[in-house]
Amino acid sequence: MDLDLNTLLLVTVYVEAMLGLLLLFAWVQNTQIIAVAWWGFAHLLRSGSIVLFGMYGTVSEIISIDLANAILFTAFAMTYTGARVFDGRSINPFALAGGAAVWLLASRTPYIFDSMDARILVSSGIITCYTWCTAYEFWRGRSEPLVSRWPAIFMLFAHGALFLLRTPLTSILPWTNKDQLYASVWLTVLSFEALLFTISIAFILLAMAKERTELRHKTAALIDPLTGIANRRAFLESAAELYLRQGNSPRPTAVLLIDLDHFKSINDRFGHAIGDKILQTFAEATSAKLGPRDLIGRLGGEEFAIVLYDVNRERALAVAERIRSTFAEVSAVIDNCPVHSTVSVGVVVEQAGSVDITLLLAQADQALYYAKSRGRNRVELASLDIVLDRAKLRTSVATAPAQTAA
Repeated sequence: MDLDLNTLLLVTVYVEAMLGLLLLFAWVQNTQIIAVAWWGFAHLLRSGSIVLFGMYGTVSEIISIDLANAILFTAFAMTYTGARVFDGRSINPFALAGGAAVWLLASRTPYIFDSMDARILVSSGIITCYTWCTAYEFWRGRSEPLVSRWPAIFMLFAHGALFLLRTPLTSILPWTNKDQLYASVWLTVLSFEALLFTISIAFILLAMAKERTELRHKTAALIDPLTGIANRRAFLESAAELYLRQGNSPRPTAVLLIDLDHFKSINDRFGHAIGDKILQTFAEATSAKLGPRDLIGRLGGEEFAIVLYDVNRERALAVAERIRSTFAEVSAVIDNCPVHSTVSVGVVVEQAGSVDITLLLAQADQALYYAKSRGRNRVELASLDIVLDRAKLRTSVATAPAQTAA
């Protein structure tokens, strides 16, 4: 069955326009992802360029070919710019207008003006360049865990490669007796592929924006907004996952419970802004001392917890001491204020590798209490003696009122 090219172009105009409006509508619902607006306007521009292409033979070639191509290249440039904006990179004005400018200048040169193959080569090269650059921008942001990013990269690369093959295939595939610009079998194939591509890529880009929004919401629920590390919920969930991952080959694990000394008095003396800066300084300095498999989280207020994976007692104590001394050094002066903040650290080491985080935190809390009672700014290891000492202290406190009453 023959595929009527004029009908295909008309369908493409409607599809491009509807997809552009759909993307703009999605952007209005969530204006934080500005890239969606760039992609929406790109589809609308492509729709306009196809309208001008469809006027070939009824208007001057300056409009139906030169201007139409310039608008088409600008549309691809906007898609590329949207990819840069999507991953937080700046807008490149030269790239935005470069393709159209190169086309308008090249199409006026005698050789290209008189050769249809040369025009196809230049236009296909510009489209391929923009499409592959867009794929590259998405690839650069691959560290962000967006599943929909990968099909977008593949489709953009394949679409660019198809355009790059346009000129050699034009000389191989047959022409009919009609006007060559519209009767080319290859142009029909390209037009149909472009229609399928534009539908697919629009929905993939929309899926990327939706996936990022969901990822940010999920991240916001698991990340402490002040310090940027895991909150209590995320920390406990990650510790539970660590326990499951160890399976039949458990490794020694240490839990550190850390509390900032005299934090309330620091807030009273220097203000909450300095207090917040101290918490941020601690999280930043401590995270730099941990390995990729270690966990750190803010349990609440000025209390933090750390899980050290595959460490013995000496190693755990060394890390705890390094955290204590480093923080004492970096927090001596905060925003020109002589804060001299310190931390107390309680450490518990489970040689069997059982990461029962609730039990280990309770034991680390015993050691932390002992560090506080012994003057603060120190590291204490949980042991049976510490547990017994705290039990005796609780007993003496409980019996004191009765003795007084007697």
